[in-house]
Amino acid sequence: MKEKFDITGMSCAACKAHVEKAVKNLNGIKSCNVNLLSNSMECEYENITNKDIINAVKKAGYGANVSTNIKVDVDKSMKNLKYRLVISFIFFIPLFYLSMGHMIGLPTPKILDPNYNIYNSVWHSLVQLILVIPIIVVNFKYYKNGFTKLFKKASNMDTLVAIGSSSAFVYGVYIIVLLIIGYINKDVSLLHKYHMELYFESAATILTLVTLGKYFEAKSKAKTTTAVDELLKLAPEEVILFNDGVENITPTKDVKIGDLILIKPGNRLAVDGVIVEGSSTIDESAMSGESVPVLKNVGDEVISGTTNLTSSFVYKTTRVASDSTISRIANLVNEAANSKAPISKLADMVSGIFVPVVLIISLISFIIWFIFKQDFSFALSIGISVLVISCPCALGLATPVAIMVGTGKAAENHILVKNAESLEMLHKVDTIVLDKTGTITKGKPEVIDYLNLSNRSDEDIFEIAYALESKSLHPLAYAILNYCKETNLKVNNFYNDLGKGISGEIDNKTYYIGSAKYIESKTNIFYDCVSYQNDAKTVLLLSDNKEILALFALRDELKETSIKAVEEFHKLNLKVIMLTGDNQVTANAINKYIKADEVIANVMPQNKQQQILKLQQEGKKVMMVGDGINDSIALTSADVGLAIGAGSDIAIDSADVVLVKNDLLDVAKAYILSKKVITIIKENLFWAFFYNCIGIPIAAGILYIPFNIKLTPMIGALAMSFSSVCVVTNALRIKKIKFNIGEKEMSNVIKVDQMMCEHCVKRVKETMLSIDGITSVEIDLKKKKVSYETSKEVSLEEIYSKIVSAGYTPSEYVEKKGLFRKR
Repeated sequence: MKEKFDITGMSCAACKAHVEKAVKNLNGIKSCNVNLLSNSMECEYENITNKDIINAVKKAGYGANVSTNIKVDVDKSMKNLKYRLVISFIFFIPLFYLSMGHMIGLPTPKILDPNYNIYNSVWHSLVQLILVIPIIVVNFKYYKNGFTKLFKKASNMDTLVAIGSSSAFVYGVYIIVLLIIGYINKDVSLLHKYHMELYFESAATILTLVTLGKYFEAKSKAKTTTAVDELLKLAPEEVILFNDGVENITPTKDVKIGDLILIKPGNRLAVDGVIVEGSSTIDESAMSGESVPVLKNVGDEVISGTTNLTSSFVYKTTRVASDSTISRIANLVNEAANSKAPISKLADMVSGIFVPVVLIISLISFIIWFIFKQDFSFALSIGISVLVISCPCALGLATPVAIMVGTGKAAENHILVKNAESLEMLHKVDTIVLDKTGTITKGKPEVIDYLNLSNRSDEDIFEIAYALESKSLHPLAYAILNYCKETNLKVNNFYNDLGKGISGEIDNKTYYIGSAKYIESKTNIFYDCVSYQNDAKTVLLLSDNKEILALFALRDELKETSIKAVEEFHKLNLKVIMLTGDNQVTANAINKYIKADEVIANVMPQNKQQQILKLQQEGKKVMMVGDGINDSIALTSADVGLAIGAGSDIAIDSADVVLVKNDLLDVAKAYILSKKVITIIKENLFWAFFYNCIGIPIAAGILYIPFNIKLTPMIGALAMSFSSVCVVTNALRIKKIKFNIGEKEMSNVIKVDQMMCEHCVKRVKETMLSIDGITSVEIDLKKKKVSYETSKEVSLEEIYSKIVSAGYTPSEYVEKKGLFRKR
């Protein structure tokens, strides 16, 4: 059983490690993955209940409940953080001024200035105490969480903050007591000795800067989930139910399977279904990436997230909202974002022991400096600095934030990655195995040539071929059915020899349709098909037991991007292998165009897995790309399996990555994205470890003796807070990846305003291409960007004039890049 839980009370990598350890110690847990970024946990288990898991998490000092899939109110959380931050700064600024202002020559009110009158030190310290208390109150959650986890032996970042700031606060209160005693007893020496020993500003600085870091971190993390959020927004919250001609507006969540829904032009579809009345063109670009609208008629399937363009129609729902295409995609992206990459194991291992080690280092540093320097306040400052600078937030965020941004970026490009392990494995691949039919080719073969080899009429042959192929589900069968005449002939004893051919009895006579090899095995009749095969055609022969009756030559055309995709794979230093059930001659003929490194032909569906395993035994990291049911085992066996989105549900379920656009160029995008994500993760882990390896010794005072350099708790808090922000910001660079795969660089660019839809794009493109000398045009509708190439000089005046006459406004294109503009 698999279940997702919402976890509360986590604040760092140590928390994540404690929760995982608590759950994994339960008998029956197969796997447990805690995500610090989304505060969630996914468990696979048996022979235990959800309550057992929740109790284990609570016993570890955290909260847990079965996930309701209700989105957390991010705005409310941000408002709370902002409120705490504002209050903290309101009191922190005057506190900092009072405690540190005199060091840089800022004036202090005489009534509070100890240098003016030493007895003022009491009022000076009491005002600081009054200013620090509100900061402690609004940020009390650090103390509550930190000490709770400490007592439960599950120390975390909050523990470090709580101990560090409370030590400074308690020591400050102790100093105030001494100052009051000195004031009462008129002990000037006591007042002089301790009036500069206050550390209230350290306590306030720790809390304020940690909260500031949390605020920036939360803002940055919010940007990582935009892909899923935007995806879910595609589905409207209400639909128009259409029962007995009556329209009723109903919440999408209440729609049931079988309900009739009316969709008007301009409306988005909320759930999946089948059209039962009317027809229209549908814009499926948001889901498939294909910009050309698709005409849908009665009986055609329509999916959620797409837009109705031209006319109203009624469709019957086949899936409820929670199971609709758009929800399934969103869930897939979320699962991938919440999964754990193998590279994160090192961080997990370190996080589990990190906080206890830091507490020990802090205590040892305090003791050593107190013995060495005989200065309690100095030793305390060192101990607090070690605690504060060591908070392992950056370590905990290094991997999950990069995975979340990466899977979101993939989703934006219509690539669905099912888990983080697959995203990591992608960049290790060195060999790509491509299924031919439906992957390299369009998967819709057509009869190109027909040859009657008997004395029977074409009509008889077409009827026999149709009758036999109507019993088959093979892609080639549909080509024969489309070519031949429909018939009512009955077929008895039908047999499908998988991947070879079919046979059946018609009017007590046995007929066969299949490859030349299959026909020869059944009838001992040989027919030479090499000339057809050399032209990349697949030959099907129709025969009885005595003679070959007819020849059908079929060809499955290459997809438009297949040749370019293989070129891109070679640029990425990937070996490309074409795997097909076709004969070697036909496969070689196709390979003249795509230029794969190796062709493996005559492979039966059940043997595709063997080819994958053979490559793996040779030490190859194999990516399999396929679309059919016969590819599912191979997809599962490969190191990474990629399913073409238009393929079968079984292939998609078996794959690690789904290419929604049905475009092989997206394989290259997925590979490049994987490399970038892993690079970012390695950078994040390096900086997280490097930061602590450098920061902790400096905070412990290693540079004080040789260089008189001491890290104050204030600087430690600042460094700790922004280390997390740096990790998240670094991960956000993934969102800016530009693939530029298969795209032709255009030498000229202009901007055309007023373009609103694909019809506008088509009109502008046709207008541009009508100008003598312009050879190609590409348009980015979102940016209003029109790029074009010319074969000779074409004046801007002529181009502008033509575009204006078409009803649009042309201008110079200016693109923003960061803080600068590139013309």
